Amino acid sequence: MGEAQHNKIGHLVPEGGWRKAERIRVAPLKPEEMSLFARIAIRVINKVGKLEASNLFMMLLRNFRLFKAWLGFAARMMPYGEIDRRDTELVILRVGWNCRCRYEWGQHVDIGLRTALSEDDIVQVPLGETAPNFEPRIKALMKACDEFHHDRMVGESTWAELEQHYSTRKLLEVLMLIGHYEMLAGVLNSTGLPLDHKLDKLLEKV
Repeated sequence: MGEAQHNKIGHLVPEGGWRKAERIRVAPLKPEEMSLFARIAIRVINKVGKLEASNLFMMLLRNFRLFKAWLGFAARMMPYGEIDRRDTELVILRVGWNCRCRYEWGQHVDIGLRTALSEDDIVQVPLGETAPNFEPRIKALMKACDEFHHDRMVGESTWAELEQHYSTRKLLEVLMLIGHYEMLAGVLNSTGLPLDHKLDKLLEKV
């Protein structure tokens, strides 16, 4: 691919820029603060989930009770959700874009490229429902993300579009997926969590 294409993802920034707390309010645990169990758990989670998200997990481990409950819930949607993996990753990226959450965006650029997305898929995300290369199902998902973000509900016409592509069971998963990543983006933005070094480097290259 040409150089202009090679750099197109890394240069994407939402209007107003990425949200960032003035300081790191809740820092990831340092290695010396972690138990042997926690260190092993992080390695296993990253390996099984094919993630580079150690900062996220080491920050959430500061409340192990919540971390343990959250991890099982989150895994039911990603990577073990029932809707198509491409749909899942595009929803997460749109939520990260809407919330101006660089950590969520960077993490799922990485995951998306390694699992279900092309570079063209990712550069279409900021265009939302107007993206020319998205099929009707994905455009409906983009609208659902936007309406959930701005109105805290999916509108009737968008719901009708989604019903053409998803069962009731999967529609509930779509809603929970959007809501979960809206919540997570708020936590990440509010804690000031820095993007993992490897993910930072990835965004510089794509």
